[in-house]
Amino acid sequence: MEKLKGKTVLITGGSSGIGLASAKLFLENGARLAITGRDPDGLAQARDALGDDVLMIRSDSGNLAEIASLMQQIERHFTHLDVLFVNAGIATAAPVELVSETMFDDIMGTNLKGAFFTIQKALPLLRAGASIIVTTSIANQLGASNFSVYGASKAALRSLVQSLGLELISRGIRINAISPGPIATPIFDRFGLPPGVADGIKAEIAQKSPSKRFGQPLEIAKLALFLASDDAAYIVGEEIIVDGGMSLL
Repeated sequence: MEKLKGKTVLITGGSSGIGLASAKLFLENGARLAITGRDPDGLAQARDALGDDVLMIRSDSGNLAEIASLMQQIERHFTHLDVLFVNAGIATAAPVELVSETMFDDIMGTNLKGAFFTIQKALPLLRAGASIIVTTSIANQLGASNFSVYGASKAALRSLVQSLGLELISRGIRINAISPGPIATPIFDRFGLPPGVADGIKAEIAQKSPSKRFGQPLEIAKLALFLASDDAAYIVGEEIIVDGGMSLL
């Protein structure tokens, strides 16, 4: 069944992990699709996976000028949006003593400021009945050593979704969040950890999980598809946790 037939979708951070899995699933369900990414090589690989019908835009989600340019390109190509999946985000691990102002600004700039202004700049393109989906994290509710700034940025997003849920519903636009637990994405490869250390951390996390495994990007994508579709038309301002039971501990 093509749940997104006739709908135009933008996924930020769509070239890998949850974003790429969602892009594939949305295409299978009839969406007209655009994705963004910061890495040209990652976008090229995504094109191989998704095909030439998908609009690929290199864009830094933490740069307001590039966000404005992104929306101009979307308007020229599609004229409007029905679904905005704000999935782009970064995570940097550091103990509190080693968090620099630059690191703080980078995380908050992408995860919070970038998400906010992506939504703001997309509003003129979003038609009545549109759906906005925001990727948060269970780190916004559970303490995580060395991820204080990341967790704070995602907690701010959770609050933003609640406030905008009330503000935008009168325009016929609904917004909800997906809060993933540990998901098997390339994010651990971006921490710069030695392979053995990264593998050890992942094994420890999986062992702590009640489900004894990492989630798969497709498991998040299936929820994103539901929230993007008309099946979720009466769901507003919610954050849905997908973590294999981690947050129950």
